[in-house]
Amino acid sequence: MGEPKHALLSKDGDITIGGLFSIRSIEVLPSFDFIQKPQLLSCSSVNLRDFRMAQIMIFAIEEINRSEQLLPNVSIGYKIYDSCGSRMSSMSATMALMNGQEFAAGDTCNRQSPIHAIIGETESSATVILSRTTGPFTIPVISHSATCECLSNRKDYPSFFRTIASDYHQSRALAYIVKYFGWSWVGAVNSDNDYGNNGMAIFLKTAQEEGICVEYSVKFYRTEPEKLQRVVDTMKRSTTKVVIAFLSRVEMVNLLEQLSIQNITRLQVIGVEAWTTAKSLITPNSFHVLGGSLGFATRKINIEGFSDYVIKAFWDSVFPCSQGEGNSSQVKLNCSRYQDILVLKNYSEDVPEQRYASNVYKAVYAVAHSLHSLFKCKEPEGCKKGLTIQPQQVVEALKKVNFTVKFGDHVWFDNTGATVAQYEVVNWQQNSDGSIQFKPVGYYDASLPPDQRFVVNTENIIWAGGQLEKPRSVCSESCPPGTRKAAQKGRPVCCYDCIPCAEGEISNETGNLHCSFYSNNCKQFMSIMLVFFSLFGVGLTVLVTILFYSKKDTPIVKANNSELSFLLLFSLILCFLCSLTFIGRPTEWSCMLRHTAFGITFVLCISCVLGKTIVVIMAFKATFPGSNFMKWFGPAQQRLSVLAFTLIQVIICVIWLTISPPFPRKNLEYYKEKIILECSLGSTTGFSAVLGYIGLLAVLCFILAFLARKLPDNFNEAKFITFSMLIFCAVWITFIPSYVSSPGKFTVAVEIFAILASSFGLLFCIFAPKCYMILFKPEQNTKQHMMGKIPQS
Repeated sequence: MGEPKHALLSKDGDITIGGLFSIRSIEVLPSFDFIQKPQLLSCSSVNLRDFRMAQIMIFAIEEINRSEQLLPNVSIGYKIYDSCGSRMSSMSATMALMNGQEFAAGDTCNRQSPIHAIIGETESSATVILSRTTGPFTIPVISHSATCECLSNRKDYPSFFRTIASDYHQSRALAYIVKYFGWSWVGAVNSDNDYGNNGMAIFLKTAQEEGICVEYSVKFYRTEPEKLQRVVDTMKRSTTKVVIAFLSRVEMVNLLEQLSIQNITRLQVIGVEAWTTAKSLITPNSFHVLGGSLGFATRKINIEGFSDYVIKAFWDSVFPCSQGEGNSSQVKLNCSRYQDILVLKNYSEDVPEQRYASNVYKAVYAVAHSLHSLFKCKEPEGCKKGLTIQPQQVVEALKKVNFTVKFGDHVWFDNTGATVAQYEVVNWQQNSDGSIQFKPVGYYDASLPPDQRFVVNTENIIWAGGQLEKPRSVCSESCPPGTRKAAQKGRPVCCYDCIPCAEGEISNETGNLHCSFYSNNCKQFMSIMLVFFSLFGVGLTVLVTILFYSKKDTPIVKANNSELSFLLLFSLILCFLCSLTFIGRPTEWSCMLRHTAFGITFVLCISCVLGKTIVVIMAFKATFPGSNFMKWFGPAQQRLSVLAFTLIQVIICVIWLTISPPFPRKNLEYYKEKIILECSLGSTTGFSAVLGYIGLLAVLCFILAFLARKLPDNFNEAKFITFSMLIFCAVWITFIPSYVSSPGKFTVAVEIFAILASSFGLLFCIFAPKCYMILFKPEQNTKQHMMGKIPQS
């Protein structure tokens, strides 16, 4: 058994709150020679920031003890221990807080915890140790600066709370600030502990989602000089100009020292709240390395009365050993452990810059408000005496606290035990007198809507090296017009070569900053021409439709079923439009749509032509005496035949899409330097069935029209249908070998050409003669001429 660890600062009260801060930062181990009782660990080198945290804790407790509204007749005591920035000392202090006063052998524990809550620790790794140790006893721990996302796990840390946000928000905000400034090529270094590893993992994940490439991601711990040297060597060799430093304050001090020694400068460092505003980093050489750095910091809040308190009241009434207390040997022995702290007695210049002080203040008040509810305090009766409050009751009460402190901050804990994320964006700048200031240039507030959370005033930023212009950090510059991106093997997607567009292609725009592997800036003349002819065909068909509708009562339009003529024109418009579905980047839906739309619209078109052919034949047969052929193929039967023929194709397409539908795929077979995105047919049998059915109807229509081409009539439409079907069949017979032999993207071009050529063939062969007669031979647009009863002159 060693000597018990004593609190650095303490005071008795009805309720006791523990405090754990790294008031000193260097730990000296005693000699373990096993011939005497182990001595206590000794600590040196006062950490001013954590000493202020201990002072603000006592300041808040004394403020509450004087209050008549909050815990009016209950006094709060405290026990504040120095963890020395060491995990070993932190564990020793935690056990001292939980066990209370020393007890003799044979005594039994009364199962009553000597403390009701613990404020601390400063660093995440130490807080993990503290929370895991106190967790089984459900003693609430409230940290003012432990930000590791790992502590949000309520299963592992059910009694942990913090008055600072989780690093989940800060890590994502780091990626957002990188993207905001247009940097796509960054380096990353982090502390090899819970704080750094968890924070960096979230940043890397978010960076990948935002299209940011990371050249390197390295880490080290404060006691690993060899790893630190490898990190510095990596930073020296890298090509990126931007470095994300997810480091705790101690690791950042070590890194800064090495960067200064090796004169590695002009890096745009982006930092985190742990070190961005740390005064201990300001040295004669630090601005040479960190000048222009950007980073997140907790908001700076002035707590009324605290500056005066640290100068006089604290030393007069709280500090256990002040100068001039006496000359006895016992007094000198007791005061020896405070000598290094006494030098701070008349110093307070740092107080306005203490950004975590408000978090400790809010943590103390959160405990007080939870106790206020547990003691059932009411005005003017005060709080109920004689109640035994267990730490687990405080945990449940903390989950419900909701109050506002005197400087206006609203305090409550979310379901992870944290508060809302609110950061300042600060910039390391140098004043005219050479002093360094942390100038606010923006903010991040997670409580606001997503589009309002992040604001930066770029005009107020001084960049690395004292530059006024924002640095660029990309792996590869954007490709100029006429070239496209080709990925570099084995490197991140932001690294690529710019190669000329293939023959027959152009590029009229530069590449995006955040590129993707399959992006291609090249546009094809061929696509533009095909779109033009497709839309030209639609426009021409619409004009014919308008002309026919305006002359719908004339014999040339009424002949051979005008209803089928209008339906044929509508189907031709669909045929022209379906060619557009073949142009553009293939998707799952577009691949299925293009082939089924093509198959159904062309069957509708051929069905109308077939119907018109049968009408011609039936009309001639009906001229024989006693014939009633037209009764069996009137308008109702014509509409029904078109519907039936089309429905068969619909069924074929549904079966095809159900069994093996077309799908997009990446074709790597034809070109090594590029990837062709195309639609695979899925089932060749399905596509063959669609084409075969179209071909069957077209051949049937051609045979019937050919047989009826010499029927006596001044305007025999069968002749024109024969020509249109001849062109249609010729196009699609030629299409099959061309489709099979065309490589890559030309397969699509051949199919579009076949659709347009056959559509124009039907439009011109069937409707051009009628349009010519309507526009230029109106005298022949009569019933007598159509029936051949007026002799030709």
